[in-house]
Amino acid sequence: MIDALNDFLAVAACGSFSQVAKKQAVAVSSVTRKIDWLEAEVGSRLFHRSSRRVVLTDAGEQFMPRARNILNELAEAKEAISSANDDPRGLLSITAPTIFGRLHLAPAIANFLRRYPGVEIELHLSDQVIDLVERRLDVAIRIGLLPDSDLHAVTLAPLRQITCVSPSYIEHAGKPEEPGDLLHHDCITVATMPAAAGAWCYEGVNRNQPLPVSGCLRTDDKGGMLQGALAGLGIVQLPSWLVFEDIQAGRLIPLFADIPQPSQRARPAIHAVRLPGRSHEVKSKLFIAHLQQAVGIPAYWDVLRGVG
Repeated sequence: MIDALNDFLAVAACGSFSQVAKKQAVAVSSVTRKIDWLEAEVGSRLFHRSSRRVVLTDAGEQFMPRARNILNELAEAKEAISSANDDPRGLLSITAPTIFGRLHLAPAIANFLRRYPGVEIELHLSDQVIDLVERRLDVAIRIGLLPDSDLHAVTLAPLRQITCVSPSYIEHAGKPEEPGDLLHHDCITVATMPAAAGAWCYEGVNRNQPLPVSGCLRTDDKGGMLQGALAGLGIVQLPSWLVFEDIQAGRLIPLFADIPQPSQRARPAIHAVRLPGRSHEVKSKLFIAHLQQAVGIPAYWDVLRGVG
């Protein structure tokens, strides 16, 4: 099958059985037999043949990209197996959002480098979405809704927003018992950047639309929002990957754990994406697989006491 596919692509490229046979130093009949066998397998003629030229049929035109894909997939599989048998080496470049990178990616990278000492990692932490093609980077962590692109994406975990508050805030302002009570409390909100998908939304509340919450602190930095909440300035809604340690330690208390966010057609998530065709593709796949194992199912930051 593989030889037949290679010969099919070679004949399609040069339009000649004899030229392909000459390059391979075999008889023309050898190439012809492979193409005949392939046509029998797919159940259609792939070439119009004449004494003057050989050209693809409509079926051949449709089959050609599929043949390339089959051979590319096989090459990737062989490369992955070879890499699994040999220690990976060389540079791997990664980008991630700043806080997520510090909290979750850096420890995973440390373990990866201990496991594969021949690898070097270049880590770029930025809250801007960095173009992998333009910057020639191998792997990126993307948080939220993933737009359509040529990047290959692996979902690491769903993105869970948790409404939470510090004990000190409850002491002086009381505890909201239901989402509607938030309208009468100080809430820490986003200043300039668009709010996260589904922010301040609760199933069956306000027709499933965002509650118009407000408060004394607005900021476009998640770390600033977290510090404001810990200082008792207001109620905050932040992703579980950011607040899980403070909830476990009792520094923050989750609210409305039994009320889900409204259902959405597209659920935001945390993804690892890579650029297909890069020379470091095998290392990229290996690192993403390592990251999946490190995060776990469910993600370790979603295994929270008192949060449904």
